[in-house]
Amino acid sequence: MQTLLVVGAGPKALAVAAKAHVLRKLGLPAPRVVVVEPHAVGGNWLPSGGWTDGRHRLGTSPEKDVGFPYHSTWARGRNREINEAMHAFSWTAFLVDQGGYAEWIDRGRPSPHHHVWAKYLQWVGHRIELEVVSGRVDSIAPAADGWLVSVLGEDGVRTQLDADELMITGPGRSTRALADHPKVLSISEFWELAGKRALPVSSRVAVIGGGETAGSALDELVCHDMLTVSVISPMATLYTRGESYFENSLYSDPGKWAGLNLEQRRDVIRRTDRGVFSVRVQESLLGDNRVHHLQGRVMRVTDRHEGVELTLRNPLRADQVHAFDLVVDATGGQPLWFLELFDADAADLLELSVGGPLTRARIEAAIGYDLAVSNLESKLYLPNLAALTQGPGFPNLSCLGELSDRVLRPVAGGSEVAARAAVSGVEPLRLGK
Repeated sequence: MQTLLVVGAGPKALAVAAKAHVLRKLGLPAPRVVVVEPHAVGGNWLPSGGWTDGRHRLGTSPEKDVGFPYHSTWARGRNREINEAMHAFSWTAFLVDQGGYAEWIDRGRPSPHHHVWAKYLQWVGHRIELEVVSGRVDSIAPAADGWLVSVLGEDGVRTQLDADELMITGPGRSTRALADHPKVLSISEFWELAGKRALPVSSRVAVIGGGETAGSALDELVCHDMLTVSVISPMATLYTRGESYFENSLYSDPGKWAGLNLEQRRDVIRRTDRGVFSVRVQESLLGDNRVHHLQGRVMRVTDRHEGVELTLRNPLRADQVHAFDLVVDATGGQPLWFLELFDADAADLLELSVGGPLTRARIEAAIGYDLAVSNLESKLYLPNLAALTQGPGFPNLSCLGELSDRVLRPVAGGSEVAARAAVSGVEPLRLGK
């Protein structure tokens, strides 16, 4: 049995581990899935992960759970069995088990608070007996037949793990801030202070970022006594995530993605995912006249008495300087954060596979149908970078069941992949090891 090591015990890890559990129960081949996590299962949805205080609501429907869209194409003749077995780990199964299903229905199917979503993920992990290694990955090196991953535990003990395949998930660390200044908070510092009800008294606050990380921070700030709250982003305005059937279907069914050209794909991602707020957050902000948008990129942070000055740059006008009492860096995770874990040999292998220096554009272009980097002998799955080539739902919670299908698809499924690729006009990639 091969070993698939997953960095981060979030929804993607749980989706793959649950699908592998189901496949084994049905007598189908699946790897051993081992997950490395420094906090807890679902940790980024808890205060300990530094990305939330756990009290804000999930931006997507919880019914887009670890099995959604329950349209497995993993094995001909067995897909219905797989879908039915995955229902045992659905959001609704969790509510039934916990005795909250009827109340959730009667309340209109609300999106759960982040900490409840984490509880759901932990429930799935418990039911599948998820194998978790507690610690933080601090280096990744190539091995003769896979990857050698070094994990540093809380006790300072370092463990070396051998894996045939590697999947990296998550946004990286939440402790990064735009500047080292007491009035400029990382998103981790912001949520720590908010959780303690210890945010500094401020009249003029700025939140840098236009995505869901910034949206959650704004949702918290408008509950405090601030004079103005400015949202800083390079976009022309604050956009709302598209929630119509036509937009959502591109996330739920990535099969349609191959029919779009590159510019159309970028347009969909720009309009519906990157730099957009959920409908719920946007509606909350619309009614608060303290919230304003400032367009521009922050080029300079300058100390100013008891606050800071931010210099904003826009291509068509002169730089503008704005003063604030408090600034929250809510730009979100860094897409290539994991590269700092790669040793020189691993980085060289990745450079050879993508054909040049490790830029986001090159790595995104190299992601194949199985969500792994093409031309690497040992699989390296990077679903967070799969949006452009494979579909916008893979980096988020929109098609976790499809994600697990693609990652776990064996070599034996190659003929089916080839058939589907031929229909879409996409050249099939070699799958599996």
